[in-house]
Formats: sequence, C-alpha cells, structure tokens
Amino acid sequence: MSHATPQTLLVRGARVEGQDATDLLVREGVIAETGSGLSHAGATVVDADGLLALPGLVDLHVHLREPGYEASETILTGSRAAAAGGFTTVFAMPNTSPVADTAGVVEQELALGEAAGYVHVQPIGAVTVGQKGERLAELGAMADSRARVRVFSDDGFCVFDPLIMRRALEYVKAFDGVIAQHAQDPRLTEGAQMNEGAVSAELGLTGWPAVAEESIIARDVLLAEHVGSRLHVCHLSTAGSVDIIRWAKKRGVNVTAEVTPHHLLLTDELVRDYDARFKVNPPLRREEDVMAVREGLADGTIDIVATDHAPHPAEAKACEWAAAANGMVGLESALRVVQQAMVDTGLLDWADVARVMSTTPARIGRLDGHGTPVAAGQPASFTLYDPRPSRTFAVDDLRGRSKNSPYLGRELPGEVRWTVRSGIPTVADGALLETPGVLA
Repeated sequence: MSHATPQTLLVRGARVEGQDATDLLVREGVIAETGSGLSHAGATVVDADGLLALPGLVDLHVHLREPGYEASETILTGSRAAAAGGFTTVFAMPNTSPVADTAGVVEQELALGEAAGYVHVQPIGAVTVGQKGERLAELGAMADSRARVRVFSDDGFCVFDPLIMRRALEYVKAFDGVIAQHAQDPRLTEGAQMNEGAVSAELGLTGWPAVAEESIIARDVLLAEHVGSRLHVCHLSTAGSVDIIRWAKKRGVNVTAEVTPHHLLLTDELVRDYDARFKVNPPLRREEDVMAVREGLADGTIDIVATDHAPHPAEAKACEWAAAANGMVGLESALRVVQQAMVDTGLLDWADVARVMSTTPARIGRLDGHGTPVAAGQPASFTLYDPRPSRTFAVDDLRGRSKNSPYLGRELPGEVRWTVRSGIPTVADGALLETPGVLA
C-alpha cells in the first residue's frame, strides 16, 4: 500500500462552482475549511488564482492491462496517466490475463492500485467466465471481496446470449450491482473495419453498421425493464442509440449511458489516411452522430463521459489498417477534449462537467467517498484546472506506457495544474509527481 501522507495545503483563490474565489484548507485528507483569507501555519500554499476547483475526476471505463498485458500498460503507469489528466478514481475493465472473473484477481488489482498510490483503482468484474459469454462468473464472490465490485462487464465482448444477459441482471440486482454492456452484435460486425457509411464505401473497407450497436441496446433496456435491474451502456456512439436511451428513460427503465471524449469530437473522415490511431471499437462515426451524442450529453440522456482508455504497444498500431488493434489512450486528454467539445461550444458549464466526469460515474459505480463536492467536510480529492491556455497535444503529455493518442498534433484547450487525491498531491504546478505526496 502507498505510504504517502496527506499534506496540509492552503489553496488560495480557487473558483469553486457557484462561489467567488475561495480558499481551501486541506488537512488530514479532508477539506477542513473553505472561505476567504484563510491561513494555517506550516501549510503548503497553492496559488489557484484563475483556476477551477473540480471534484476529482472519476472514469468508469479504463483498460489498465495488468495482469497479463504489461507491454501496453500497468496499473502504475495507467494510474500516472490518470492523475495527469485530473482523475482521482478509475474503474479497471476485466480484459486482463487472467481475466478478472474471480475474487482473487480483482483483489490483486485493488492491491496494485493501492501500492501505486496515484488514484483509487476500482476493479470491474467480468460478467462471464473468461469473458466467453457461456456461463456467469463469480459475481457474488467478487461483490463480497475486499474489492467490493459493483460493476460487471465483458467489455471488448458483447454479452450476446439474451438468457445469460437476463441472468446476470437478475443476479446483480441482489447487491445493487450494474451490468455495463459493450453493445455490439457480433454477427453484424464480422470483419468490420470502420463505421458503415459513405467513407467506408469510398475506401472499400467493411462497414460497422450503427444498428449493430442499437439493436443490442434496445434488447437490453427491455431486459433491464423486465428484471427491474440496473443497466449501463458503454461507449454509446450513434444518434439512434441516443434515441433508444431517451425512450427507455421516459419509460422509467433504470439505464445509464456513457460517451467517450473521442466520440464527442472525432469523425470517420479521419480514417481516410489509414492512420491506425483512429481505429477504435465502436468506430468513429459520422458528423451527425457526433452532434447527436453531444446533444444527448447536454440534455442528460447520456449520463457520463468515460475515456475507454485503451493502450497498445507501438507495433499494434504501426501496421496496416486491417491488422491494427482497436483502441485509443485518453486519460490525459479527456478533460481538455470535453472542454473543447462541450464547454467552449456552450453545451455544458463547469458544474455539468463535474457531474458527468465525477459525481455521476461514482454514483453509478456505487463508490462512496468519491466524486464528492469541493466543500468543507468532504474528502480532499479535487483537480485544479486552468481552462485558459491552448496548446498542441504532444507525446510529452502522455504519462502512460503507450502513445496511441488520436490527439497528437491537435490544438486542445486547458491544463491540469494540480491533482489531489485524499489530501495527497499527485500533480503539482502542472507536473506529475514522481512519488505521490512528495513535493519538490
């Protein structure tokens, strides 16, 4: 376990939503006091003039690759990337080797996250044994373990069998768990290389139809309604999917949905150069889909932003398009992309950003003490963010093991200046700390 000690910090002049510039006194891992003109002998003073104080960001969808795929990422390197992006909590997907389908594996992941110390790593358990879709994994044992798993997913694979999906929804209802579904009909996407549409037709690449996502979502919201259980839709990407979620919520179905930063900003036009950094599952869609998911996030149909951070070694992307792996890294860039796509366009304000990137993901994951407001008496997990600068996103901005970012060379606004997790700084003055809590 990380032995970092919470710091005594005096944050001066931060912009907390709904207030004028405010001082924050952090002591023993808690925001002890807020107000103007605060002082405390011996505290490390943080100049936050002009900086936004956001609740520590929470990512419900991250691939940390450990155990088994450490060439792409480890829990330590992924945690460093998360902290650099302003995150204090991440949920780790189970497509590891061995798959996180037992209490032993999720407890190992929890312990590795504690040892790293940068963020709280909350394991997600697999729905089925080996993510093979044939029989349920040890859902109850993972829920009762020290990791206290409440989110289950076969992400990377759709739980395609409707009977297995129904049984999973029934099982997790007993302990208020949620099934997070990767909505992809495997038969409709055989050999698919990119979004099905005009661009795929021009390039001669096998298309990935929107209905492959939408049909699974439609089925699953009906199953969730029938069972009375919680469903979460991963990386929603099409206009039709937004419509289905909106319809389901009007019916009172207990469904939540996420969108990735890249589906809020990037389109399938980027595939024309066959740059495999833009190959992802689900694929980049049309401009009309981008506008629809933005609207869905703005009106509350889509509940949260989640990165689907998916690191790969260079050789998995530096190859011909058909052979390249799906996935993008996204932790370090997420907040900046959301600012560009949603805040600078007037679709969200910063209170909305706190909701969709912190408060609501923690609530969906049933993780108490995370995603809490920046207020007296609350855990001292927050991000100090400067929305004013704009600069080119570069390899030096990436703190994980892999460099497959779609934003390299793109102008993005904003900068994370400080990340503080339970009173322990992990980023200070814009620099990731080599050891959490140890200031230069």
